[in-house]
Amino acid sequence: MAFCSYTFKVNCSFQRPSIPTNVEDLKGSISSVLKPLSRELVHFPIVVDIPKAVKETSFKLLDAFVDFVFEFVDQPLLPSQSNFAPVEEIGEAVQVSTVQGNIPDDFPEGVYIRNGSNPLFGGLKSTKSIFGKSSHVWIEGEGMLHAIYFTRETRRGTWNIFYNNKHVQTDTFKMEIHRKRPGFLPAIEGDSPAILLAYILNGLRFGMVNKYLSNTNIFEHSKKYYSIAENHLPQEIDIHSLETLGNWNVNGAWNRPFTSHPKKAPGTSELVIMGIYPRKPYFELGVISADGKKMVHKADLKFNRCSLCHDIGVTERYNVIMDFPLTIDMIRLFRGESLIKYDKDGYARIGVMPRYGDANSIKWFDVQPCCVFHLINCFEDNDEVVVRGCRALESVLPRPSSKVNKFESFFEGSKATSSIENNNASLEEPFFYHVCEWTLNMRTGEVKEKNVTTKFSLEFPMINEKFIGLRNKFGYLQVVDIEASSISEGLAKYGGLAKLHFREDEELIKAEYHMFPKGTFCSGATFVQKIQSADEDDGWVVTFTHNESTNVSQVYVVDAKSFAKQPVATITLPSRVPYGFHGAFMPSDQAR
Repeated sequence: MAFCSYTFKVNCSFQRPSIPTNVEDLKGSISSVLKPLSRELVHFPIVVDIPKAVKETSFKLLDAFVDFVFEFVDQPLLPSQSNFAPVEEIGEAVQVSTVQGNIPDDFPEGVYIRNGSNPLFGGLKSTKSIFGKSSHVWIEGEGMLHAIYFTRETRRGTWNIFYNNKHVQTDTFKMEIHRKRPGFLPAIEGDSPAILLAYILNGLRFGMVNKYLSNTNIFEHSKKYYSIAENHLPQEIDIHSLETLGNWNVNGAWNRPFTSHPKKAPGTSELVIMGIYPRKPYFELGVISADGKKMVHKADLKFNRCSLCHDIGVTERYNVIMDFPLTIDMIRLFRGESLIKYDKDGYARIGVMPRYGDANSIKWFDVQPCCVFHLINCFEDNDEVVVRGCRALESVLPRPSSKVNKFESFFEGSKATSSIENNNASLEEPFFYHVCEWTLNMRTGEVKEKNVTTKFSLEFPMINEKFIGLRNKFGYLQVVDIEASSISEGLAKYGGLAKLHFREDEELIKAEYHMFPKGTFCSGATFVQKIQSADEDDGWVVTFTHNESTNVSQVYVVDAKSFAKQPVATITLPSRVPYGFHGAFMPSDQAR
């Protein structure tokens, strides 16, 4: 996932400043000069009406200033983080010949595709300057799509499998490629003076303060395909060549960030979206027609803060909105505080809104403060709306001026996962993601909140997409288990998948696990429905995996009905696939 981008207006007059006696005084001077500009920076877009020649000269001077003051350095990776390093585009699809096991006969033809961070110019960057340090965070690399194509030879009954990868060519990707070197100064994590100056310089040089990443998810609507991260509009993608076709703004009806997890409304196939922004309106919701040609509904939900909402839910009649106390506020930077902040004492609420409602029609339910990035599913049950998601007590997102190694803090917070038997303690660990179910009574306003105890920390959920917005029995999630002996080294030992069976008549769910070999982890897992399936779990979970010891990347095909057994097929890829985010399967009949 990605963060919001910001635009602002700066009115500058140059006056030679007095030189502070040391760097800390200089930082203080910069902050004191910038503080009065805070409202201008947040609330207005850049407006520049300057002759072209003057503009070009100004840009060259700004570039020279950045090159002189800021030093770009590569962020080092620990050995355990080697598969976060970027890879090169391979150019064209290549045939994959190493397959252990067999692709089932009733597996559908189609494309399994996954999005992820793949930074340009060798990796993520930090900058050093007299104003301090700022860094890109691990989710800020440019988007790259990795695709596996499954086609069947009718005469021989054999499968042909091809692999391809390609960067998503956003507007800012093209800017960086044209420059042939890093241009955008990191503006999320680091010292406040350095981040403030990065915002201003990025805005003056490029007209935007953060890159458009498009690295989080890929989705289909009306037989068109889109790459997305929620700091910008989606990019339409040619699913066969992976070429980027351009931005999608719903024929000009949507001009703000677009959620990474849009949902198709059951029954109508309309696409429900949202967009968050760090100035009012903080949260807008939209409903796009089933043919993707028009915005049939749009509403400002009148939020009083910019909640970092990553997901949205739907049921047959409602939209489900999450408003949790993980917020973005640029004003904090001017106070030397965190741009992104999780307030465990702040309010948290879930809203249930009629499909075409407005801010006044939302029924809000207060819940315990927590951090929720991903929903498993939502559905109606008589007078109640049931919401299931992955919940943690705190956010693992990095923050400005953080003095704690973010990898160490994550693993320290996950100690409870080192023991399969230590289920109860895991619920108290701040970074342990477990499944939570909220039952919201639309008639009485009552909230029932239930934590589901599992052996492992579970995230990146998926279901059979035919059940989005409807009562479902099964959910599938990604697993990370950490051995106690490895916590000090920041090393996870085992990865895997979980299948949860939600039972209507029992308090607890049934959980099955498919654990990978030691040192193997997955990303982008998705459910693939069997041709002419009868049951909800008739199908397979398909995922990219990587073995840390052998440095080999594969695709696993796991039978959802025989979940704990060995994969029915393991496809060894011709090149390494870095860890990424969300994946999807596009059947060929849909792709045509």
